Amino acid sequence: MAPSTSFSFFFLFFFTFQYTILVFSTTTTQQRFKEAPKFYNFPTCQTLQHHPNHTCPMNAVHVAMTLDVAYLRGSMAAIFSVLQHSSCPENVIFHFVSAASQPSSFATLNQTLTISFPYLNFRIYPFDDDAVSRLVSTSIRSALDTPLNYARSYLANILPRCVVRVVYLDSDLILVDDIAKLAATSLGDTEVLAAPEYCSADFSAYFTPSFWANPSLSLSFSNRTRPCYFNTGVMVIDLQRWREGDYTTAIEEWMELQKRMRIYELGSLPPFLLVFAGRIAAVDRRWNQHGLGGDNFRGLCRELHPGPVSLMHWSGKGKPWARLDANMPCPLDALWAPYDLLQTHYALQA
Repeated sequence: MAPSTSFSFFFLFFFTFQYTILVFSTTTTQQRFKEAPKFYNFPTCQTLQHHPNHTCPMNAVHVAMTLDVAYLRGSMAAIFSVLQHSSCPENVIFHFVSAASQPSSFATLNQTLTISFPYLNFRIYPFDDDAVSRLVSTSIRSALDTPLNYARSYLANILPRCVVRVVYLDSDLILVDDIAKLAATSLGDTEVLAAPEYCSADFSAYFTPSFWANPSLSLSFSNRTRPCYFNTGVMVIDLQRWREGDYTTAIEEWMELQKRMRIYELGSLPPFLLVFAGRIAAVDRRWNQHGLGGDNFRGLCRELHPGPVSLMHWSGKGKPWARLDANMPCPLDALWAPYDLLQTHYALQA
């Protein structure tokens, strides 16, 4: 190898190594976040009516999110956006679920939230991710295989029983509308959850050919009114109905079958579709403008769907903070940036 070529290779290796360290350091406990401003209720907001155990005010908006170090930057932006656009931010209670296998992260997460949101009404719950890991199958993207990604299936077991209705949110989204409107979604007489549906999507693509070739499996959709794809990153859930129907067990049964014979490829989403597709209450699509992170392989830039926007969701491989750090943002990432509370400047930014 010529000397100039050796030098170029060494420089490229050194630059890549340093960049990797820089990105890693901003996605671990070395992150430092700014304090968000305090947001106050409008004069028309009701005073919270406390339950006797003081954990479940009757008229609060309960929001559930998973929380870990890897996605903490996205979570902080999501929380900030919820509070900023809420008419009654002091009436929003956050329920964060964190991996019990990482107790050292618990203190870091709690401290970070307290410093950036001193007035935030929140609680962090441990999730037995080790117990769930036995049910997790590999999928098309490693990030989808994290046991904490399945915590949304266990909210009815984790949250206090006095929490009847909760809005579940992923960490890679921001709201630009009042979350109370989403929380007030009608669930009808029997529906357990509500979410925007996308019936134009190819529903069959979410399951393997072996699933559709087995009548005992594929006929599970036969008695439903047009099962459609829905994204589980934004859901309104009636936890009381969930507990009564024992839907966590129903989801686990499909996960156990997946371990024996491969019937899907996409992590925690297909079990939800198997249990709930065609049986959910409708939500306007403005509440989940999803797919902004591109597909699960390349994460290419995407545009918003036609129509109004209340929530932007960077589902898919590409995350706005990673693309901004790499100085290769997509146009819509600029809409996420104002909610970024990270103190350091974007990596490689001039």
